[in-house]
Amino acid sequence: MSYPEAIAFLHRLQVFGARLGLETPRRLAGLAGNPQERLRFIHVAGTNGKGSTCAMLEGICRHAGLRVGLFTSPHLVSFAERIQVNRELIPEAEVARLVEETQPWLQEFSQETHPTFFEVVTVMALRWFAEQRCALVIWETGLGGRLDATNIVTPLASVITNIGWDHQQWLGDTLDKIAAEKSGIIKPAVPVITAVTPDCGLDVIADAARRNASPLTVVTATDTQRPPLDSLELPLPGQHQRLNAAVAVATVRSLAKQISVDDRAIVGGLTGVQWAGRMQIVKTDDGRTFVLDGAHNPDGAAALRAAFEQQFPGARPALLLGVLADKDWPAMVRALAPLACRIALAPVSSERSLDPADIEAACADANPNAQISVCASVAEALRKTQADAFVLVAGSLYLIGEVMEHLGLSSAPAPDERGLNEWNRRRG
Repeated sequence: MSYPEAIAFLHRLQVFGARLGLETPRRLAGLAGNPQERLRFIHVAGTNGKGSTCAMLEGICRHAGLRVGLFTSPHLVSFAERIQVNRELIPEAEVARLVEETQPWLQEFSQETHPTFFEVVTVMALRWFAEQRCALVIWETGLGGRLDATNIVTPLASVITNIGWDHQQWLGDTLDKIAAEKSGIIKPAVPVITAVTPDCGLDVIADAARRNASPLTVVTATDTQRPPLDSLELPLPGQHQRLNAAVAVATVRSLAKQISVDDRAIVGGLTGVQWAGRMQIVKTDDGRTFVLDGAHNPDGAAALRAAFEQQFPGARPALLLGVLADKDWPAMVRALAPLACRIALAPVSSERSLDPADIEAACADANPNAQISVCASVAEALRKTQADAFVLVAGSLYLIGEVMEHLGLSSAPAPDERGLNEWNRRRG
């Protein structure tokens, strides 16, 4: 099987939609020889900040001399971003091999129980990390936690970054219900580290920790002022990233008996952390500045606004905004539109994209002084803002990936791989 054939096969798995449940991924992992049993994990859930926290944990542990696997989603441009070892993307030839070797196992399932795209990729990642003999895997949930395919592992530590509004149709219509789903990654006697606050589900997480006899560490803003964070400048701007860093530090310190990590590794890992699409500042050859942030829900948009105003006080950028229809886009517009002098609305490259025309009125209400353009494509939106020296791009990680391609920050794969991020309820 060639790499393009493997990507085409993964695309075809989208017909099975998304599924919450552990029976199928456990069975598939069993057919693959249960590679998760040969690995150690830090399992990371949360509404926002999962990816950044994972990147920080990976950097710290790699600087401590460990061989570290990193599993995250979605990807921005290349599928291989999801599966990395010591920040090296899985090679295309290995993706093709792993997909090909999975074929006989998939024949063991009925149409009703056939593994989804995410379930197949989860087991592919486990196999690659085991083959690579990773000493530790930083393991990000896909959706929720309790019934997410990644929850077939027993980690060294369970991390829940925060709880906010997102994916209510899957996880529940209250913050406590969402917290209950996220807290499903908590395992008996396994340490829990969280920055969840009392008004956003902390009681639910604390109760789950008590039931499992799991030591609980609650990280607060005060922890961002403790050494070494008190004198450390992060490459990822914003107070929310400092809190993510404090969660990462608390996590590795809770595992001192299993993982030897000193302050030198913590400082090296945090000061060198890179995570594309999160307040990523890009300077183009023509002297323009782009800020790319995948803020895709109300809390993410609010965090972006606070970080942007702190980093660029008084700045009035052009805003290139594209959102998904199943998000709380009115709240996102209220947070982001007031920042801008001009707003270009673009469709997201997703079947779940909101029509840009549907948010024009909300943008005008939130910022009556801004010139607003409704664009048919991201390319058109970039043309509309080409005279602007400062452009903020936000609203969806899918949008960020497409803009990165247009700016030449990442070459577009052939065949297109961004479409693999599509997921929805089981079709048919």
